[in-house]
Amino acid sequence: MHDVTILLTVLTFLLTISFIFWRPNVNEAIPATIGAIVVLLSGSVSYSDLGTITTTIGGAAITIMATIVMAIVLESFGFFHWAAEKLLVRARGSGIRLFWYTNLLCFLMTLFVNNDGSILITTPILLMLLRNLGLKTHQKIPYLLSGALIATASSAPIGVSNIVNLIALKIVHMDLYMHTAMMFVPASVGLLVLAGLLFVCFYRALPRHLPAAPSGSWNAPIDKKAHPLQESTALIPIEKRGKFMRNILLFVFGVRLSLFAASYVHFPVPAMAILGSIALLAWRWFALKITPLDMLKKTPWYILVFAFSMYVIIYGLHNIGLTQTLIHIFKPLVSQDIVHASVMMGVLVSVLSNLFNNHPALMVGTLTLTNMDLDPLTLKIAYLASVIGSDVGSLLLPIGTLATLMWMHLLKKGNVKISWGQYLKVTSVVIPITTIFTLFILAYWVYWLF
Repeated sequence: MHDVTILLTVLTFLLTISFIFWRPNVNEAIPATIGAIVVLLSGSVSYSDLGTITTTIGGAAITIMATIVMAIVLESFGFFHWAAEKLLVRARGSGIRLFWYTNLLCFLMTLFVNNDGSILITTPILLMLLRNLGLKTHQKIPYLLSGALIATASSAPIGVSNIVNLIALKIVHMDLYMHTAMMFVPASVGLLVLAGLLFVCFYRALPRHLPAAPSGSWNAPIDKKAHPLQESTALIPIEKRGKFMRNILLFVFGVRLSLFAASYVHFPVPAMAILGSIALLAWRWFALKITPLDMLKKTPWYILVFAFSMYVIIYGLHNIGLTQTLIHIFKPLVSQDIVHASVMMGVLVSVLSNLFNNHPALMVGTLTLTNMDLDPLTLKIAYLASVIGSDVGSLLLPIGTLATLMWMHLLKKGNVKISWGQYLKVTSVVIPITTIFTLFILAYWVYWLF
């Protein structure tokens, strides 16, 4: 391959990532698309490669978009606003209880929706809740930062909560059921460790007693950009709202379980996700008289463009020899045993994620693994470790994930400033410990299973 092609591909990748970091408020699909076009024209990705890329990301993209549709429908019902009210009621005036319930909400939102959706849903809710309580900025940070870290890291236990995880699953030919069987326990234990470490870090800053929210504060005007459908809540009578929301939650939980059941019986997971979304849309049409046509406007289709374009750029790096270089360096270390495979791949993807963002890092890591000629078990361990590095290790810096970049932007809009210093003061302690601990637990858990 010509030196000009190699140089152009590398520069395009670096410029694309730099622009996304530099301008996080700009739709990330725009620089990614421009970068993909340049890489395609450079010749490092052929037109025949586009078919392979489409096949690889197609199912993952459909699944994640169907999940986002479900999140939009839940917003229509006013579910997230209702959940925030219940969060405050459950806290019973205790700032410490609110901390744990906040983290639980963020964990569940990621499991039920996805990590980016969870950030977009929970951050405006928490900003509104904390503002209504009249807390000072230093008192808000424990809830906002811990919530963001837990929401993002919670995409590790199940592959369906992150589009890049789903794409990587396709690359290593691993089904969703097997991913969850091997990953759910170690990743969940890791999340408990992360939550515990965050609690220790923030214990002194947490208010012991919460001030009462002003009467009617929950009926204050809502940011329509963050909650575009919140007014639909008024269509559900207050006396029926609690039971209605519980039924919705049970339905969504059932749909999520059906994805794993579909994977187990080898039924297409994207098809099951689409069926669940259609059923929820029909329910909304019947209950709120809102037709599904609004989904054409409200669904963030740019995610498909971003995922496809980013993978084109990564495939270009793969074709010019990046993965071969990584194979030469890491294969001797990864192939020793499953503990080495877990720790080395997890650390590698963690480092790459904090340098270049976790989306390209996990794609590069997964492409590298599939060309190492590892035995099936070691390949699965190394892949799952890569996911831990991408979903947990990437949180060391705010630029490690798109979710944290969006979170920083949302905080700025909400007039809450968290500096890099404040962020790193916490993450430099909790993220390395959590990542290494989870990687070891993963290796020994899978060793015990098999």
